[in-house]
Amino acid sequence: MRVIQFSDSFLPVMDGVGNVVYQYATNMGRKGQEVYVVCPQTDTGYRGNYPFEIVDYLGVPLLKLKSYKVGTPLLDVHCLNRLNHIHPDIIHVHSPFIAGHAGLSYAHRAGCPIVGTFHSKYYDDFLQVTGNRLMAGWGAKLVANLYEKFTEVWTVSASSADTLRDYGYKGDIRVISNGTDIRPVTDADVDAVRARFGLDDTPLLLYVGQINWKKNLRCVLEGCALLKRPFRLALAGQGPHEREVARLAEALGIGDKVLFTGHIGDGVTLNALYRAASLFLFPSLYDTSGLVVREAAAMGTPSVVVAGSSASEGMRDGFNGYLCQDDPADLARVVERALGDPVRLSRIGDTARDTIPIPWATLVDEVMRNYERIVEKQGV
Repeated sequence: MRVIQFSDSFLPVMDGVGNVVYQYATNMGRKGQEVYVVCPQTDTGYRGNYPFEIVDYLGVPLLKLKSYKVGTPLLDVHCLNRLNHIHPDIIHVHSPFIAGHAGLSYAHRAGCPIVGTFHSKYYDDFLQVTGNRLMAGWGAKLVANLYEKFTEVWTVSASSADTLRDYGYKGDIRVISNGTDIRPVTDADVDAVRARFGLDDTPLLLYVGQINWKKNLRCVLEGCALLKRPFRLALAGQGPHEREVARLAEALGIGDKVLFTGHIGDGVTLNALYRAASLFLFPSLYDTSGLVVREAAAMGTPSVVVAGSSASEGMRDGFNGYLCQDDPADLARVVERALGDPVRLSRIGDTARDTIPIPWATLVDEVMRNYERIVEKQGV
């Protein structure tokens, strides 16, 4: 099958959506499919070891997020010429912005079906940028209107399907969850990570993701400031609010306990950091799928998430993770309880590893079956 994935983010900026696209393309390519990724042009290094093709287009950095680039693929002559020679069986878009509109336009030209995955709570993004609830509501409605035009719409969780319907989407939705990139990690890898970041036997609390207030990082910091026991908090990622987060940590009196690792692009290093952690803290209400929660679970590290959040789907408190309220004091209470019973903590981590992760290769088999169903139904 010939598949084109459209994304506004990709290598080397591996945010959640970029990682999903990378895993789709990689695992489909390994299964013998012909896969292309259309994304903004950036320095991806040597491409010869990817089992897919990158069709990139000229992009310019975003003002507040310079690691991200934006452009218009259908106005880039070189990109458009390459696309015109591909003749896809199906197109899959992973954004309601440039990637979504470009993918829809190209699907019409190619006469093939198009799948759109709803990944994020875009209302929150619009609100953060505009500071205006009315404008954010209009933006959310535009997102819903675009998804109405796709052949089929997928979301990554049941709660994200509810979110899309709240935006005004009226059509059918299929839930296709995310997988987990499971890599073997050795004790030597963990020792190397501890040495690299100056970690000792003090319990390590870990967050991985954008350093952005929308991820509920204030709850993480304020909750950690209430802890009575020794701890280190590692924030792995990059984002627009790094300085503000660091200032709040200092103001709360925990600046010396907070470690900013920056973006970690190496999977072995990141997974070793997951495994070195006692707990993974992810109280985000923004995310529509707990991709990083699955990654932590794959390393046997249980997560603390907010009850009722998308990240909590499939998690039972005290069985394969810990649930808290959206409140720093309650997060601190849960962390204290977890660290105070290391035997139970280890058992919950083992159960998380056994029950939460789904290998990407298995997940992509489901994706391909759905592609085949859609193509057959449309008679392409």
